[in-house]
Amino acid sequence: MERILVTTDEFNGRYVAMKSVNDNTIVGVGEDPEKALRDAESKGFKNPVLLYIPEKDLVHIYPVAE
Repeated sequence: MERILVTTDEFNGRYVAMKSVNDNTIVGVGEDPEKALRDAESKGFKNPVLLYIPEKDLVHIYPVAE
């Protein structure tokens, strides 16, 4: 079953950090992965899930090592 994580085109072409795999609340956004992670960490989220939202309907999910 397909699960839609991001339902808006607002983040196309950028990286987003979500609270967790089970909670797709976006807590950080950036033009590169480091900026999205720093944005999330500045809000108190230590281990977010990082995604790249391309211009098309394809999403890449990257694990973040501690």
